[in-house]
This record gives sequence, structure tokens and C-alpha cells, in this order.
Amino acid sequence: MLDIPRNKKIILFDGVCNLCDSTVNKVIKADHQDQFRFVALDSEKGKEILNYIGIDRTKIDSIVLYEPGVAYFIKSKAAFEIASALGGKYSLIGIFSFLPTGITDALYEYIAKNRYKWYGKKESCMIPSEDIKQKFL
Repeated sequence: MLDIPRNKKIILFDGVCNLCDSTVNKVIKADHQDQFRFVALDSEKGKEILNYIGIDRTKIDSIVLYEPGVAYFIKSKAAFEIASALGGKYSLIGIFSFLPTGITDALYEYIAKNRYKWYGKKESCMIPSEDIKQKFL
């Protein structure tokens, strides 16, 4: 059994990606209902969760949203689910969810493939500040 909060949605992200880091910070600010917890894909806890839900880390270079006991989502579906849960202006992202997953995932993969070139990369994962530390596993 995983040692994670069962009542929170877990976002697994690339901990060294500047775009991903910025997105995590935006989600934290917009998460007024305290729905989400965060963990880097390559951390021990991230690997444990991926293994538990049956995702091979070597075959995924993407965000993963895991809702314990419910489901998991990857790529554009994860982004749509996160945006929908946040509501407000972020729910507008959902207008693209009517498109076939193949199209939205292709766009997601294009951005993911170029994210280091466009946004840069850190040497190591961010260290959360004290005020948001409890949001990270």
C-alpha cells in the first residue's frame, strides 16, 4: 500500500523542467480547495507511485495525475483534468478536450519534447519553501 494521502490528487511532474516548475507553482496558487499534492517523477516517491499504477518511467516523459483509488491520467488528459479541478479561468483549457486525444497528445508531446530548449532546465529539483512544503510528498 502506498503511503500517500488518499483524499488528494497527486501530480507527478518533471522536477528539473522550468516550464513544469512554473506550472506547479501556478497550480499551487490556484488550488484554493487544497486538492493537489506534488511529487517529482524521478524522486523515490514518484517512482514508487508510477510502479504502483503500472507506468514505466522510461516510457513516459509527461505529467501524470493520479487520483488514488479512482484513476490516473497522462499527457493532455492530465492537463485537462487538472484545469477542470481548478475551475475558474483554468476551466477554459477544457474547451479543447473535445478534440481527439491523439491531436491534443501530439501537441502536448511537441511542447514536452521542446520544453528544455524553450524554457531551460535546472540542475536539480526545486526545494519548496516552508509555506508550500506540505504540498509535496
